[in-house]
Amino acid sequence: MNAANSPLRRRIVILAALAVLCACTVASARFRQPNDEYAARRAKLRAGIDGPIVIYGYTGNEDASEVAVFFQEPSFYYLTGHDEPGAVLLVAPDPAAEGQAATPTEILYLPPRILDPHNASGELWEGPKIGPDDPGVQEKTGFATVEPIANLKGDLAKLAASYKTIYTIVAPGKEDGYPHLTESVAALRADVPGVQIKDISPKLFAQRQVKSEAELALLQKADDLSIDAHFAAMKMMRPGLFEYQVAARMKEIHEMGGCAREAYAPIVGAGFNSTVLHYSVLDSEIKDGDLVVMDVGGEYGGYAADITRTVPANGHFTPRQREIYDLVLGAQNAALAATKPGATILGRKDSLQQIVIDYFNKHPDSRGKILTKYYPHGVSHHIGLDVHDPGDRARPLEPGMVISMEPGLYIPEENMGVRIEDDVLITKDGYTLMTGRLPRTAEEIEKIMADAKAHE
Repeated sequence: MNAANSPLRRRIVILAALAVLCACTVASARFRQPNDEYAARRAKLRAGIDGPIVIYGYTGNEDASEVAVFFQEPSFYYLTGHDEPGAVLLVAPDPAAEGQAATPTEILYLPPRILDPHNASGELWEGPKIGPDDPGVQEKTGFATVEPIANLKGDLAKLAASYKTIYTIVAPGKEDGYPHLTESVAALRADVPGVQIKDISPKLFAQRQVKSEAELALLQKADDLSIDAHFAAMKMMRPGLFEYQVAARMKEIHEMGGCAREAYAPIVGAGFNSTVLHYSVLDSEIKDGDLVVMDVGGEYGGYAADITRTVPANGHFTPRQREIYDLVLGAQNAALAATKPGATILGRKDSLQQIVIDYFNKHPDSRGKILTKYYPHGVSHHIGLDVHDPGDRARPLEPGMVISMEPGLYIPEENMGVRIEDDVLITKDGYTLMTGRLPRTAEEIEKIMADAKAHE
């Protein structure tokens, strides 16, 4: 059931407007929510855990390039709202059993401020930071106890005398790029040898899957700016443009609206490039007769949009392009019809993924060909602080979850790929299309492009 006009939808719109107003006064890559929001998340995570939880923020050394901008580790930010490098969160069980170490329930550890003007990592070069001894640091951070990072090792040693298990985020395998989680676990083992390290990520990631209304407001703002960017791309689209020019226009709209960065590398692929799932080179000229896949979303306040539309370069789908487009749209509508609390993305015979596969199996093209083999990816994933938010995709959907809906068909021998992707909020009665303002049908897309040409 599509609950597009539900009270929850109206609250989201109101909260999005409030988020924009609040954001105007915040000089941060992410628009921080009230301290109570983060405190509630920590309290929920702490419930039922039999040992301390230690979460490491990014150090600022993950990317040494001159163009790098610091963005916090998502789970650390989710629990603290702290967006500066080198910090660590400690959350201890509450209340402590008799005989256990008398440790504050929550501690935020911060590095010292670097005031030396000759230090290239100092505040003269990178701007003021929050230090552990700053006046009002408790009110700013929302932590009653803020300590220097140098105290972490001693506090962990005290806890190790009472607790035999410490929880942190453990990498599921080899990490791509800088091994933050691997390094964090190694640091923890070095500080408290002999203590069992357990993975908190299943509980933490499951919690992150269900969004608060404040999170939904930021997600809706990311979607709204990304929708505006897709409208602009449709209106400017024509043969002779280069893929990077379309992406540049979309990124401009995101950044002018307050997005600190793209949610992922923009994908604008024309012709054969439309069949490359994560195409990011963007250096080809768009030709007459091409289909153009535009998978582009901004990140607002730390929260990601993930939207894809496929358009004809010249404004008109050929009969074959229209046939494939309508098959993908039909598959998306079939999956949306089953989207509600209790449904699953993967893992069951009636999962959203299986619904799309069954649709393609039961709907051959006009040539009698089953096109299922041209659908190589999943139909959905969770969206939040990460564009592919972590968590079990076989978990039944619940109100407050936000997922993508993105079937596609990619036929390299015809230089033709089609993907249609929307962001979907699970509601009590079904779902709301957070990207519903952006048309999905071929007729609507052709009309938008034709109207734009008529007003040139």
